[in-house]
Amino acid sequence: MPEVQIDIGGRSFDVACQEGEEHYLKSAAAMLNEEAQVLTSQIGRIPEQRMLLMAGLMLADKTAGVQDRLRELEDKMAEKEAELAQLRNAPQPEPERVEVPVVPADVTDALAEIAARAEALADTVDPRG
Repeated sequence: MPEVQIDIGGRSFDVACQEGEEHYLKSAAAMLNEEAQVLTSQIGRIPEQRMLLMAGLMLADKTAGVQDRLRELEDKMAEKEAELAQLRNAPQPEPERVEVPVVPADVTDALAEIAARAEALADTVDPRG
């Protein structure tokens, strides 16, 4: 079982861990050290046990906040997944029927005849053109 030396709050500790877990231990120790540094910068030198307790509680508080936010996001995601499943399983809407009016040919012819007569009449009224 490997032993890793970690520094927390300016103090060194030898800690044993499982083979291959050294990276995780160092990462956790760095987070705890960060909180301990905040404490010592605000309060000054404090007893080791108290420093470790307070730093641990500060990390636990952050973790609780992250867990709450994670639960909120998981709930929101579950809501969206249910909505998506409902939309995927919904029946396809009926196609909308669109009718395009068609002008009958005899009406088009009649309008063309009226237009021709109007132009001829305009030419007789004003021969300039």
